[in-house]
Amino acid sequence: MLLNKSQARRFSKLLSYILRHNPTDYDIKLDSQGWTPVKVLLKNINTRRANKERTPYTVEQLREVVATNDKQRFSFDSTGTKIRANQGHSIDIKIKYDERTPPEFLYHGTVGDFLSGIFSKGLVKGGRTHVHLSADVETAAKVGGRRGKPVILSVRAEDMTRDGFKFYLSPNNVWLAEHVPPEYIEVDGSIDGNNISDYWRTKVKS
Repeated sequence: MLLNKSQARRFSKLLSYILRHNPTDYDIKLDSQGWTPVKVLLKNINTRRANKERTPYTVEQLREVVATNDKQRFSFDSTGTKIRANQGHSIDIKIKYDERTPPEFLYHGTVGDFLSGIFSKGLVKGGRTHVHLSADVETAAKVGGRRGKPVILSVRAEDMTRDGFKFYLSPNNVWLAEHVPPEYIEVDGSIDGNNISDYWRTKVKS
Protein backbone atom coordinates (compact mmCIF):
# COMPACT_ATOMS: atom_id res chain seq x y z
CA MET A 1 0.00 0.00 0.00
CA LEU A 2 1.36 3.42 -0.96
CA LEU A 3 1.67 6.18 1.61
CA ASN A 4 -0.27 9.43 1.44
CA LYS A 5 1.62 12.74 1.68
CA SER A 6 1.26 13.02 5.42
CA GLN A 7 2.40 9.45 6.03
CA ALA A 8 5.34 9.84 3.64
CA ARG A 9 6.39 13.04 5.40
CA ARG A 10 6.34 11.33 8.81
CA PHE A 11 8.35 8.39 7.46
CA SER A 12 10.88 10.74 5.88
CA LYS A 13 11.33 12.64 9.16
CA LEU A 14 11.85 9.38 10.99
CA LEU A 15 14.48 8.29 8.47
CA SER A 16 16.26 11.63 8.88
CA TYR A 17 16.23 11.24 12.65
CA ILE A 18 17.71 7.75 12.47
CA LEU A 19 20.14 8.07 9.55
CA ARG A 20 21.37 11.60 10.25
CA HIS A 21 21.18 12.11 13.98
CA ASN A 22 20.37 9.22 16.30
CA PRO A 23 20.70 5.68 14.87
CA THR A 24 21.37 4.17 18.31
CA ASP A 25 17.85 5.08 19.44
CA TYR A 26 16.64 2.36 17.07
CA ASP A 27 19.63 0.05 17.64
CA ILE A 28 20.94 0.90 14.18
CA LYS A 29 24.65 0.85 13.36
CA LEU A 30 25.99 2.97 10.52
CA ASP A 31 29.31 2.20 8.86
CA SER A 32 31.93 4.89 8.28
CA GLN A 33 30.14 6.02 5.11
CA GLY A 34 26.72 6.17 6.75
CA TRP A 35 25.28 2.95 5.28
CA THR A 36 23.04 0.53 7.13
CA PRO A 37 21.21 -2.61 5.88
CA VAL A 38 17.66 -1.96 4.71
CA LYS A 39 16.40 -5.15 6.37
CA VAL A 40 17.78 -4.15 9.76
CA LEU A 41 16.44 -0.61 9.47
CA LEU A 42 12.90 -1.74 8.66
CA LYS A 43 12.95 -4.54 11.24
CA ASN A 44 13.96 -2.18 14.04
CA ILE A 45 11.52 0.55 13.02
CA ASN A 46 8.66 -1.90 12.70
CA THR A 47 9.41 -3.52 16.04
CA ARG A 48 8.93 -0.12 17.66
CA ARG A 49 5.78 0.53 15.63
CA ALA A 50 4.34 -2.88 16.54
CA ASN A 51 4.57 -1.94 20.21
CA LYS A 52 2.30 1.01 19.39
CA GLU A 53 -0.04 -1.11 17.26
CA ARG A 54 0.87 0.65 14.04
CA THR A 55 1.05 -0.89 10.57
CA PRO A 56 4.64 -1.88 9.68
CA TYR A 57 6.47 -0.10 6.87
CA THR A 58 7.34 -2.13 3.78
CA VAL A 59 10.36 -2.12 1.46
CA GLU A 60 8.13 -0.72 -1.27
CA GLN A 61 7.10 2.21 0.94
CA LEU A 62 10.72 2.86 1.85
CA ARG A 63 11.66 2.97 -1.83
CA GLU A 64 8.72 5.28 -2.49
CA VAL A 65 9.87 7.75 0.16
CA VAL A 66 13.47 7.68 -1.09
CA ALA A 67 12.38 8.24 -4.70
CA THR A 68 9.85 11.01 -4.00
CA ASN A 69 11.60 12.94 -1.24
CA ASP A 70 11.67 16.56 -2.34
CA LYS A 71 15.33 17.03 -1.42
CA GLN A 72 16.50 13.52 -2.25
CA ARG A 73 17.84 13.14 1.27
CA PHE A 74 18.47 9.39 1.06
CA SER A 75 20.21 6.92 -1.25
CA PHE A 76 20.40 3.18 -1.74
CA ASP A 77 23.73 1.58 -2.54
CA SER A 78 24.33 -0.09 -5.90
CA THR A 79 22.91 -3.38 -4.62
CA GLY A 80 19.78 -1.80 -3.18
CA THR A 81 20.36 -3.56 0.14
CA LYS A 82 21.79 -0.61 2.07
CA ILE A 83 20.54 2.94 2.68
CA ARG A 84 22.05 6.17 4.00
CA ALA A 85 21.32 9.87 4.34
CA ASN A 86 23.12 11.88 1.67
CA GLN A 87 24.19 14.71 3.97
CA GLY A 88 23.19 16.68 7.06
CA HIS A 89 24.62 14.31 9.66
CA SER A 90 25.16 15.50 13.22
CA ILE A 91 27.04 12.30 14.08
CA ASP A 92 30.58 11.31 13.16
CA ILE A 93 30.18 10.05 9.61
CA LYS A 94 33.00 10.42 7.06
CA ILE A 95 31.23 10.28 3.72
CA LYS A 96 33.67 10.83 0.87
CA TYR A 97 32.02 13.62 -1.09
CA ASP A 98 33.30 14.65 -4.50
CA GLU A 99 35.35 17.84 -4.43
CA ARG A 100 33.95 20.15 -7.10
CA THR A 101 34.51 23.63 -8.49
CA PRO A 102 31.45 25.67 -7.52
CA PRO A 103 29.68 28.33 -9.59
CA GLU A 104 30.54 31.98 -9.02
CA PHE A 105 27.87 32.32 -6.33
CA LEU A 106 26.17 29.93 -3.94
CA TYR A 107 23.28 30.78 -1.64
CA HIS A 108 22.24 30.20 1.94
CA GLY A 109 18.82 30.81 3.43
CA THR A 110 18.49 32.14 6.97
CA VAL A 111 16.40 34.63 8.97
CA GLY A 112 17.19 38.12 10.20
CA ASP A 113 17.85 37.12 13.80
CA PHE A 114 20.96 35.17 12.78
CA LEU A 115 22.60 37.83 10.62
CA SER A 116 24.67 39.50 13.33
CA GLY A 117 26.28 36.18 14.24
CA ILE A 118 26.83 35.26 10.60
CA PHE A 119 28.56 38.55 9.83
CA SER A 120 30.69 38.08 12.93
CA LYS A 121 31.73 34.41 12.58
CA GLY A 122 30.61 33.49 9.07
CA LEU A 123 28.57 30.42 8.23
CA VAL A 124 29.61 27.64 10.60
CA LYS A 125 28.62 23.98 10.48
CA GLY A 126 27.55 23.84 14.12
CA GLY A 127 26.48 20.30 14.95
CA ARG A 128 26.59 19.18 11.31
CA THR A 129 29.54 17.93 9.34
CA HIS A 130 29.40 20.78 6.78
CA VAL A 131 27.79 24.11 5.97
CA HIS A 132 24.99 23.55 3.45
CA LEU A 133 24.70 25.83 0.41
CA SER A 134 22.39 25.94 -2.60
CA ALA A 135 23.07 26.62 -6.25
CA ASP A 136 19.84 28.61 -6.62
CA VAL A 137 17.96 31.26 -4.67
CA GLU A 138 14.67 29.34 -4.65
CA THR A 139 16.10 26.41 -2.69
CA ALA A 140 17.84 28.72 -0.23
CA ALA A 141 14.55 30.56 0.29
CA LYS A 142 12.77 27.32 1.17
CA VAL A 143 15.45 26.47 3.72
CA GLY A 144 15.36 29.91 5.32
CA GLY A 145 11.58 29.93 5.27
CA ARG A 146 11.41 27.07 7.76
CA ARG A 147 12.27 29.53 10.54
CA GLY A 148 10.42 32.63 9.42
CA LYS A 149 10.72 35.23 6.68
CA PRO A 150 13.76 34.06 4.72
CA VAL A 151 16.80 36.20 4.07
CA ILE A 152 19.02 35.05 1.21
CA LEU A 153 22.80 35.24 1.56
CA SER A 154 25.10 35.23 -1.46
CA VAL A 155 28.39 33.41 -1.00
CA ARG A 156 31.24 34.35 -3.35
CA ALA A 157 32.19 30.73 -3.92
CA GLU A 158 34.47 31.38 -6.87
CA ASP A 159 36.53 33.81 -4.80
CA MET A 160 36.69 31.31 -1.94
CA THR A 161 37.97 28.61 -4.29
CA ARG A 162 40.59 30.96 -5.62
CA ASP A 163 41.69 31.60 -2.02
CA GLY A 164 42.11 27.90 -1.29
CA PHE A 165 38.77 26.87 0.20
CA LYS A 166 37.28 23.55 -0.87
CA PHE A 167 33.72 22.75 -1.87
CA TYR A 168 32.01 19.39 -2.16
CA LEU A 169 28.82 18.24 -3.84
CA SER A 170 26.57 15.68 -2.17
CA PRO A 171 24.69 13.02 -4.18
CA ASN A 172 21.52 15.12 -3.93
CA ASN A 173 23.27 18.26 -5.24
CA VAL A 174 23.74 20.13 -1.97
CA TRP A 175 26.95 22.15 -1.96
CA LEU A 176 29.05 21.65 1.18
CA ALA A 177 31.85 23.63 2.80
CA GLU A 178 33.71 23.41 6.09
CA HIS A 179 33.24 27.11 6.83
CA VAL A 180 32.32 30.31 5.01
CA PRO A 181 34.12 33.36 6.44
CA PRO A 182 32.03 36.56 6.71
CA GLU A 183 34.10 38.47 4.15
CA TYR A 184 32.70 36.22 1.40
CA ILE A 185 29.05 36.75 2.39
CA GLU A 186 26.58 39.40 1.28
CA VAL A 187 22.86 39.77 1.89
CA ASP A 188 21.18 39.12 -1.42
CA GLY A 189 17.60 39.93 -0.44
CA SER A 190 14.36 38.57 1.00
CA ILE A 191 11.96 36.18 -0.64
CA ASP A 192 9.50 38.96 -1.52
CA GLY A 193 12.14 40.50 -3.74
CA ASN A 194 13.01 43.49 -1.55
CA ASN A 195 16.70 44.20 -1.59
CA ILE A 196 17.68 44.59 2.04
CA SER A 197 21.46 44.60 1.66
CA ASP A 198 21.95 48.21 2.70
CA TYR A 199 19.60 47.84 5.68
CA TRP A 200 21.37 44.82 7.12
CA ARG A 201 24.85 45.99 6.22
CA THR A 202 24.19 49.09 8.34
CA LYS A 203 22.48 47.13 11.12
CA VAL A 204 25.20 44.53 11.67
CA LYS A 205 27.93 47.17 11.69
CA SER A 206 26.14 49.44 14.18
